Amino acid sequence: MNEKPAWKAAAEEEIRLGLEERARGMEGRARVRARRAAGHILGEYFRRAGIPDPGPNAYKRLRVLLARPDAPAEARRAAHYLTMKVNLDLQLPPGVDLFTEAQRLCHSLLGESLAPLPQVQP
Repeated sequence: MNEKPAWKAAAEEEIRLGLEERARGMEGRARVRARRAAGHILGEYFRRAGIPDPGPNAYKRLRVLLARPDAPAEARRAAHYLTMKVNLDLQLPPGVDLFTEAQRLCHSLLGESLAPLPQVQP
């Protein structure tokens, strides 16, 4: 039996928990979970690419990716949304879903997808 890599299992667990929190009306916590999933993805990307990892903080990892002009445009766009602040109504812009952006980040940087999210189109 093929075990899932630790980074992927951790990211998928964050997604699963975040979707549960969203279903209970806890959107703020769901956003945190999406960002944490992105942090696991970026940790693996940095490892594979030989990029110095600033540590386990997801926000710091996202900022490192945003500062890299050589990062794929799709990944930079996803990282931008994942670091975006909510407005006064505690909302992100219409159409922005951080779980989708985490999936986009994973697909763009690692060529992999996370369950239980649908595939994303480039």
